[in-house]
Amino acid sequence: MDVDEEENMSSCSTDVKENRNLDNVSSKEGTGMPEQLPNGGGGGGRKRPLEEGNNGHAHPKFRPKKRKKTPGPVLPKNALMQLNEIKPGLQYKLLSQTGPVHAPVFVMTVEVNGQLFEGSGPTKKKAKLNAAEKALRSFVQFPNASEAHLAMGRTLTVNTDFTSDQADFPDMLFNGFETPAPPEDPFYLGSNGNGSLNPLGEYPVPPAAGTNSLAQAPLPPPSTFSSSSSGKNPVMILNELRPGLKYEFVSESGESHAKNFVMSVTVDSQTFEGSGRNKKLAKARAAQAALSALFNMQLDQTPSRQPIPREGLQLHLPQVLADAVSRLVVDKFSELTDNFTSPHARRKVLAGVVMTTGTDVKEAQVICVSTGTKCINGEYMSDRGLALNDCHAEIIARRSLIRYLYMQLEFFLNNNKEEHQKSIFTRCEKHGYRLKDNVQFHLYISTSPCGDARIFSPHEAGVEDQGDRHPNRKARGQLRTKIESGEGTIPVRSSNTIQTWDGVLQGERLLTMSCSDKIARWNVVGIQGSLMSYFTEPIYFSSIILGSLYHADHLSRAMYQRIADIEDLPQQFTLNRPLLSGISNAEARQPGKAPNFSVNWTVGDQGLEVINATTGKDDMGRPSRLCKHALYSRWVRLHSKLSSTLRIKVSKPSSYHEAKQAAVEYHTAKQTLIKAFQKAGLGAWVKKPIEQDQFSLNS
Repeated sequence: MDVDEEENMSSCSTDVKENRNLDNVSSKEGTGMPEQLPNGGGGGGRKRPLEEGNNGHAHPKFRPKKRKKTPGPVLPKNALMQLNEIKPGLQYKLLSQTGPVHAPVFVMTVEVNGQLFEGSGPTKKKAKLNAAEKALRSFVQFPNASEAHLAMGRTLTVNTDFTSDQADFPDMLFNGFETPAPPEDPFYLGSNGNGSLNPLGEYPVPPAAGTNSLAQAPLPPPSTFSSSSSGKNPVMILNELRPGLKYEFVSESGESHAKNFVMSVTVDSQTFEGSGRNKKLAKARAAQAALSALFNMQLDQTPSRQPIPREGLQLHLPQVLADAVSRLVVDKFSELTDNFTSPHARRKVLAGVVMTTGTDVKEAQVICVSTGTKCINGEYMSDRGLALNDCHAEIIARRSLIRYLYMQLEFFLNNNKEEHQKSIFTRCEKHGYRLKDNVQFHLYISTSPCGDARIFSPHEAGVEDQGDRHPNRKARGQLRTKIESGEGTIPVRSSNTIQTWDGVLQGERLLTMSCSDKIARWNVVGIQGSLMSYFTEPIYFSSIILGSLYHADHLSRAMYQRIADIEDLPQQFTLNRPLLSGISNAEARQPGKAPNFSVNWTVGDQGLEVINATTGKDDMGRPSRLCKHALYSRWVRLHSKLSSTLRIKVSKPSSYHEAKQAAVEYHTAKQTLIKAFQKAGLGAWVKKPIEQDQFSLNS
């Protein structure tokens, strides 16, 4: 290297050195050629590494040093990378270079959608980054690239594949997008839902709603298209449609790690609420609720996060209902645990059932609340029906609901006219009873139910354009069992699914079907159980709402899709497809050891009942108010009073087991379900030892 070259290199600015360091070059390796700038300003005798070819080096024999890779977290993608994923193949051009040699200023340009964006910086790389940021900011007001796709007018074209592990997280969803809409006009979907696009400003405005309340507003048909409006959030969009709206703070609730705020807005005499972890988010969701109800506008969501509407009568907007149900259950639990300060507020999973009697979610009522994640230890099984076998929150919630149904039947039979009218039941034309019109039950679980609905990776995306290659895909949909003295589930064994009383007492682990499998069973045979079938038609959940780990494909597969081919069910039984939805403000994961107790409360109770999940009884050894013996006692009393109107005509059974077996249609439906699982190759249902049901009230 001669003296002139050494002098030239020593005069390079720190920024030029920065460029070299980025390209992994030492100041003594390789030289660049002067670059001619478009404005005619040459670089003099100055040497600068080129950005194009040979990794920025002109010398053909240049070999960059290999850098050791150090493991570490994946860094978030910068604006340059995100813009490239949205609009691949963009060309950045050097417009000018100004400033002294030791402090140059570069100006780079990039053309996006026919518009030119300029960015400046002390290096070309920083100038390109600045130009990319300006381009992104011009049409996107979203925090990451996945949402930028939506703002650009692109929609996911993902076919529903319930065996896919496709996730919905930023920077992983850039395969399989449709060709973007023409960029000239940002657009909205016409309110007729036919896919016609209206330029921004020409909103689909329905006639004024007058004084109609939320309860009377007809629901618009769900649209397969989504509105996107050049990055505007729901509050801005609603303000353009109905200027001058005022948002009001409604409430603040939730545990310290998961605060929940509720804001409301009144539009056209209808009040809409939204909830979120801060007030800004709650306002946006209130505005979105109004846009959905009044203008049939949906801001795009990733498919796996979208609610799946129920079949049949839709009385509520899915997301509004889901958020309201979640809030009601959490608030009731807060009230029962002195604002979560009670030692029994400690929990991993919270569940509850909410009842609605019309279209107004404000009139919804919490029926029961429960917690728990454990099952009974095999040696504590009761042969008199005095112990709870499964203390998982959603299972306890369903038992609490059955207790409530018995209570409501007792009200119906009451001679007091007021009590009689208060009942949710009405007489059927021939025999038995049914729920009054528009009475619906909604199950809330703070996380996805254990088993098939929870067997997926929430932070990993499937490769959408190559099909599902997940190594565990063949196990998707399989029946699974909870294990004694542990959390989580295992697939059922292909053989020997019969458990024996003496085998369990001798030390064989007691197996209990997973919550996903039990809820799937309720979607066929109903939530009322075999004994209640003597009195009522099958009763099904109208909604299943998850507080976290909601994935539409996996949940729908676990709840009903895997047994979609079920056939020959007895009359009045069906495969129920309830609304499936997550909530707007997903609950945070709660690491740590799960408590060993389960709590339950049903409307009318003074307070929580606390059950030791290992023994299935309380700490004093007393049986739960939800145990088989307690519910059977109520059934026997009702059976004697209602013998003339029963749907099932049999003489008074001598045992709990005999009473259950006499519900022939219920058991036919149950056997049909078990066969459907086996036919689909998903395994055999594991039964508890038969001895635990062979008790009578006198024993």
